[in-house]
Amino acid sequence: MDHIKGYQRANGEYGIRNHLLVIPTVICANQVCNRISQSVSGTVSIPHQHGCSQIGADKVRTFETLAGTGRNPNVGAVIIVSLGCEVINPHELAQSIGETGKPVEVIDIQEVGGSVKAIQKGIEIAKRLRAGLDQEPVVDVPISELRIGVKCGGSDATSGMASNPALGVASDILIAKGGTVVISETTEIIGAEHVMAARCSTPEVADKLYHFIERFEVEINRMGADMRGGNPSPGNIAGGLSTIEEKSLGCISKCGTSPLVGAFEYAEAVPGKGLYFMDSPGNDIECVSGMAASGVHLVCFTTGRGTPTGAAVIPVIKITGNERVFKSMNDNLDVDVSAMLNGTLGLNEAGEAIWQEIVEVADGKETKAEILGHQEFSINRIGPTL
Repeated sequence: MDHIKGYQRANGEYGIRNHLLVIPTVICANQVCNRISQSVSGTVSIPHQHGCSQIGADKVRTFETLAGTGRNPNVGAVIIVSLGCEVINPHELAQSIGETGKPVEVIDIQEVGGSVKAIQKGIEIAKRLRAGLDQEPVVDVPISELRIGVKCGGSDATSGMASNPALGVASDILIAKGGTVVISETTEIIGAEHVMAARCSTPEVADKLYHFIERFEVEINRMGADMRGGNPSPGNIAGGLSTIEEKSLGCISKCGTSPLVGAFEYAEAVPGKGLYFMDSPGNDIECVSGMAASGVHLVCFTTGRGTPTGAAVIPVIKITGNERVFKSMNDNLDVDVSAMLNGTLGLNEAGEAIWQEIVEVADGKETKAEILGHQEFSINRIGPTL
C-alpha cells in the first residue's frame, strides 16, 4: 500500500487523526480543560503539573512541548486554557501553534470570571471547532509522509530477542518507502552508543549523539547518583536483563539498519526524512510525549512485561515477544511476535506483521490504547521549581 487515509493541514502536512486538543498552560487550568474535553466528543486534553514557577531552560521546555503537541499534524484545532498569571504566555503559545494554519482559541479563567464560566465558554468553543473538524475531507496520504517513533518499555529478555529486532525490520521498510523513524531514550543507548555512532551519516551527527550521552552522564554525576539503581529497572532484571549494555543493545535494534541522518533535542520538530535520534529520558510517558511534540504520527512500543501506556494525540501500537504476557494483557497489546522464539515465525515475517499493523493504524484502525482511552501526557523537566 502506497497511500493511507488522513487529513491535510493548511501548512501542507498530513495527520492520521483529527483531534481537537485542549491545552492547559498551567496546572491550575487542568480541571477546566478536563471538563471541557469530557463534555465534547472528539476532544482531548493534556493535563500536566507545570507552567508556573519555572525559569530558563525549564520554562522553555514546557512551552516547546505544549506548542509541539498543538502543532502535531494529528491535531486539527486547539483551545488553550490559561489561568491568567502563569509564566507560560498563552498568546505566544497560540501564535506558535497558529503558524501551522489550524484554528487556535484562548480562554483566560481569571478574565472570564472563574472555572464555571471558563468551562461553559470552552464547551461552546469546542462544539464549534469540533463541528468544523467533522466537515474536513479525508484525503489520500502518501506513505512516505508517515513519521513513526520507536520506543520500548517494561522490557524483558524477549524484547531484545524478538519484538525489538522485528520492529527494526518494520522501521527499515518505512524508511525504504521514503518515510521517517525516530528513536529516542538517551539513557537506554548507554553502552551501545558506539554502535549507533558507527551508523551516523556524518561525523557531526555522531558528535551530537555523543554530546547527548555526555550531558546526561555529567548531570548524573552532579547529583552524586548511580543510574544503575534504576536502569535496568527491577522489572527489567526480573525479566532477565542484567546490565545497561545488554538492555541498550536490545533497545537500538528497534530502529533497524538504516543510517542515522540526524539527532535533535527533546520535543524539537523532526528535521527531515529518514532515521533520527531524539534526546529524551527512558521514562515511557515523557519520551512518548516528546515524540508527539516532535511531530510523529504514531509510536510503536515494544514490551516484554506489558504496559498500558498510550498518548494524547498519537496512536501507540503495543508489540510483545512474550506469549504469556500477550495472553494475560491482551486488552493492552496489539501485536504478538512470540512465535519467533519457537522458530515458527521468521524475523522478516514478524517485521512484516508489525508493518501491516502500522499501515492499518495509520489508515484509521484504533489501537488497544486508543480503545481504552489511554491518553497519558508528561513533560520532561530540566531545572528547579521556584
